[in-house]
Amino acid sequence: MSGAAQKVMLLTGASRGIGHATVKRFEREGWRVLTCSRQPFQPELCPWPGGRENHIQIDLADPNMTIAAIETIREKLDGRLHALVNNAGISPKAPGGGRLNTLETDLRTWGQVFHVNFFASIVLARGLKDELSAARGAVVNVTSIAGSRVHPFAGAAYATSKAALKALTREMAYDFGPLGVRVNAIAPGEIETSILSPGTERIVEGLPLRRLGKPSEVADVIWFLCSDASSYVTGTEIEVNAGQHV
Repeated sequence: MSGAAQKVMLLTGASRGIGHATVKRFEREGWRVLTCSRQPFQPELCPWPGGRENHIQIDLADPNMTIAAIETIREKLDGRLHALVNNAGISPKAPGGGRLNTLETDLRTWGQVFHVNFFASIVLARGLKDELSAARGAVVNVTSIAGSRVHPFAGAAYATSKAALKALTREMAYDFGPLGVRVNAIAPGEIETSILSPGTERIVEGLPLRRLGKPSEVADVIWFLCSDASSYVTGTEIEVNAGQHV
């Protein structure tokens, strides 16, 4: 795809799992992918072309850093952003890897989780609304199965931040629609990544499809929501969870 016609996507939480798979999916379609993560670009872990110059190191837990990054991102665009995928998420654990519940989660932890999992999504979308509108682009917020039910491993701050992100998706779809921008969400279930908790296999045994999901399967749904195939879809959340919600 020529530089003039090449579409551009901004992806947060690009350093592993679903983020990695999403970069590969969009690159396969000829898109340029701008990646954001807390870590500097690591070519040995992210062996895709142009990765270093298309990477923005940013800690989304720091609201000032998130706001300041808008201008850095804008400088890497030609005035158009075809897709924003808010994939970054953190889920702190108790000592020993246990679930942090509403009685035990420190207030500072609540704030950190919400800055990364919730506030960063609207800060980036609002800061780049002109570029998204110019491209008649799409926003995809990555929520979670934990946003709709108590999960044995996901903490209370994580779960409520993802529930809030689902509600934010609805509000954004209403507000961004007149700008020509579609906003949707996906809610992954048990996906085969490095952050799976011990005991997940017991959940998988009860899923209708009886298996973990692959990061590439989540990336395919993200691709659908950013492509012309979903041009009349906005304000919805697609569950990618092997029937875990039924």
